[in-house]
Amino acid sequence: MITEKESILIQPFVNPCRAVVEVPGSKSISNRALILSVMCKGQVELNGLLKSEDVDLMQQALLHLGVNIQKNGNNIKVFGNGGVINKKECTINVGNAGTIARFLTCLLAAQKEGVYHMDGTPAMRKRPMLELLNCLESLGCKIEYHENFGHFPFTLYTNGLSNNKIEIDARKSGQNISGLLMQCPLLNNDCTINFTGGTVSVPFIDMTLKMMRSFIDKNTFDYTLSRNSAEVPVCEYKKDDYIYQIEPDATAASYFLTLPHVVGGNCKVLGMKEEMLQGDIGYYNVLNELGACIDFDDEGVKSTNLSTLTGGSFDFVDISDTFLSLAAISPLLNDKLEIYGIEHTRKQETDRLSAMARELAKLGQDVTEKSDRLIIKPDLNKLRAVAKNGVEICTYKDHRFAMSFAILGSFDLFGDGQPWLTIKDPGCCAKTFPGFFDRLNTALIDSNAKI
Repeated sequence: MITEKESILIQPFVNPCRAVVEVPGSKSISNRALILSVMCKGQVELNGLLKSEDVDLMQQALLHLGVNIQKNGNNIKVFGNGGVINKKECTINVGNAGTIARFLTCLLAAQKEGVYHMDGTPAMRKRPMLELLNCLESLGCKIEYHENFGHFPFTLYTNGLSNNKIEIDARKSGQNISGLLMQCPLLNNDCTINFTGGTVSVPFIDMTLKMMRSFIDKNTFDYTLSRNSAEVPVCEYKKDDYIYQIEPDATAASYFLTLPHVVGGNCKVLGMKEEMLQGDIGYYNVLNELGACIDFDDEGVKSTNLSTLTGGSFDFVDISDTFLSLAAISPLLNDKLEIYGIEHTRKQETDRLSAMARELAKLGQDVTEKSDRLIIKPDLNKLRAVAKNGVEICTYKDHRFAMSFAILGSFDLFGDGQPWLTIKDPGCCAKTFPGFFDRLNTALIDSNAKI
């Protein structure tokens, strides 16, 4: 199994891509849907739920807390409890999943008379939690830190949330706002969350609000969202049984939308729509500006290579998960590339900004790293020079590094079909896309078969 390998050598495409690809369900939607299902009072069937490390961790945590979750074929059924956790003391490990760390912490903080011991991986212990935890303390939760102030591990002593006027510093993570929003209906009053300094990834907050509308009783939910605040009306979650369909993952799609611009040809990703809950579908706008041809139809989206992509300057603040998809293939671009609005990615699975700069420099590229951006001057000749004896990409236990650079490795660098790029720790893809390398290999086989 790929998950057990120390490294994997990427096989280049020798023929233009001619592939049709399915990607798994969205991690962001899957973990929100699990929390929202718990908030309902009926049975919620989730179709298309992502099968991955992060989503499995969320399910395990909810099961450990006493939530009834049952498998129903390829889907799961959550028996909602109105957001009330009956288990009043529990130890939870969130792994290195930001969605679990923020969403589950907010759910637990909303409980009455609970004691919850929270921890994560060494990497998670470095990720920012202070802003959310300070906010929860202002709402009535008591927190005991066991190592570093404002970080995992900690214990929550909970007594419900006590204020419908909430102030939070959300400059480092929009997930804090999403976690709080999903608990607002329990306040039984109109609720305002102010984040005066602004936030990152506003489309993900809008995703949360749109999903809440789907889970609210009678789907009546008129919210207001700006760059500095969110206002939600008094409302209740569904009482009756409900079926919810998870969208395909837009970030996972970004790798296969990029693939034809590395190897030629075209690739269709099934199930994608021009208008989706996920803001990362906006990555197709960047590809369009670079010179790609992007077409949507009833089946999905097709990305077609017309010529070598240009360069340019792009703001990725609202689609930051996809910045690696473009940065990794930057050695193949025709002109300088600037990616900005990504300072907050320094506090994700790894410092993604610095790590990307290191890996591109390893590939012979001229990279300028600033606090919130990367400026890359592509040099294909230098890439060939450093790759003569092969190059190895470090992934930093970060799934997005593995997948992004695998697309670069699909380029036939020397025109002989010989592999030249190795990905270390390919198993890190289990976090969101366990079958990624199998899917990429199938695209290669299909492209060869269609010539």
